[in-house]
Amino acid sequence: MKYIYELPMKVRDYECDLQGIVNNAHYQHYLEHTRHEFLLTTGVSFARWHEQGIDSVVSRITIQFKTPLHSGDEFISKLYVKRERIKYVFYQDIFRMSDNKLVVRAVVDTVFVIDGQLNDGKQFEEFFTPYLSV
Repeated sequence: MKYIYELPMKVRDYECDLQGIVNNAHYQHYLEHTRHEFLLTTGVSFARWHEQGIDSVVSRITIQFKTPLHSGDEFISKLYVKRERIKYVFYQDIFRMSDNKLVVRAVVDTVFVIDGQLNDGKQFEEFFTPYLSV
């Protein structure tokens, strides 16, 4: 995989369920936080876009759970992005740092909605081109 962004994080106690593992819903938070932090490093602000009537929204997400994380585990969330027709697709993997085991593999389809209307995203090609994987 040719990752273009990596974000280290750590599991907090309250993210774990009764079995002592991270509750499945928290992985979506990790994935979203990684995408947002990636875009911030490129100068994109979701808040600013929203003020301009531009929203990038998840249209589909597929998550494969491979290895559970536990409280205190450090992990690294990685991503790369491709353009597929009107979608920008984020391929995201999370690895446990202690042994580099794959924890989660996700594919996140995103689309642009401008002033409430689905958009083909062409005006964002110039912005995303330096980050797109082939």
